[in-house]
Amino acid sequence: MKSILVHPPKQPIRAEIRLAASKSECNRALIIDALTGFQCELSNISEARDSQTMLRLLNSGEPIADVIDAGTTMRFLTAFFAVTNQSKIMTGTPRMCERPIGILVDALRILGADISYEKEEGYPPLKLNGFSYSGTNELVMRGDVSSQYISALLLISPELPSGLKIQLEGEVGSKPYIEMTLKQMAHFGIEYQADWIANTLYIPPFKYQPQPYAIESDWSGASYWYSIVALAEDAEVELLGLKKDSLQGDSAIVDIMRHLGVESIFTDRGVLLTKIQPAASIGWDFTACPDLAQTVAVCCAVKNIRLSLTGIESLKIKETDRVFALQQELKKLGAELIEMEKDHLYEVRRTEETGPTTPASIHTYDDHRMAMAFAPAGMVQPIIIEDPDVVVKSYPGYWKDLATVTSWEEQ
Repeated sequence: MKSILVHPPKQPIRAEIRLAASKSECNRALIIDALTGFQCELSNISEARDSQTMLRLLNSGEPIADVIDAGTTMRFLTAFFAVTNQSKIMTGTPRMCERPIGILVDALRILGADISYEKEEGYPPLKLNGFSYSGTNELVMRGDVSSQYISALLLISPELPSGLKIQLEGEVGSKPYIEMTLKQMAHFGIEYQADWIANTLYIPPFKYQPQPYAIESDWSGASYWYSIVALAEDAEVELLGLKKDSLQGDSAIVDIMRHLGVESIFTDRGVLLTKIQPAASIGWDFTACPDLAQTVAVCCAVKNIRLSLTGIESLKIKETDRVFALQQELKKLGAELIEMEKDHLYEVRRTEETGPTTPASIHTYDDHRMAMAFAPAGMVQPIIIEDPDVVVKSYPGYWKDLATVTSWEEQ
């Protein structure tokens, strides 16, 4: 599809939605399963393209591993193929080859990996030439870099003869994703020591123990339904397969959306979303949940709730520069994202009292989250989403699910 036009609902929204499985949980479980020799019984494997790509490459003996645009898949597989002494060329889309990986490569080299860059230093494509353990089991890493580097190293650390100790320096970003990794590892028998005061992580050498594991539904995907409920005039939606004690950092959407007019009631099947009175403004640090920033920014822009954001620096090196993308597309809704303090504090606020009189056409920058974050604006006014198929990266059934609550048509 080239684009779709989303129409506001003509009736109150009442729906039950079975969300896609979490690709974050799934990708970690797939690596652990591979390290057991594929002896685990995994259920609810994500249909997201990132996870399906991971699954395919783990089971492929091909010399070239093309991760397409999957950042987690690139980082996790680089560590996995390295420590399991495999010769591979790691590559992906042009955008994937613009996303840095030097910090992970440097760490793997210290541990004994033979890795070379095929083109630009610090970026894919990479050539993995085998692994010979160096005897070093301590690494010092910046804490404010992508948590995917840290999780990639943690996942393979039990395979190292002396385990691994990681000292994180400075502020630790996306900490819930690191904790998710550790807790999933613990499910498969790995003990760990995490000192968040000294910012040290230690994993002793051990073999993963095969266990059954059910992958939870995706809280990132849930965030778009929170936005739909917040923006619709009358809505009540039950999201199935979510847990109150989730490992996923994006479950923070429960607390964020309470300010935006959505209450969460946990049930034995998931969580029921109902409407409540919103606040006039909100400030939030997205350091631990950067993937929620686009959803919340769009929702606040449409509801005319002033939003102050910090912790979104990592958005600049995602599938696209998400800060720039938001700045460009929010203008089309009569709002703006302003940088108040360089690389730190941003604000979303309206520049026009009403939205556009004709449907805004939202460019999605080959970014699944741009498409899904802006579509809920269609609860208030017709909106065009360009290149809607980008959602296959994390939530392939998004448009089908959206069709259960409102109408949309191909353009």
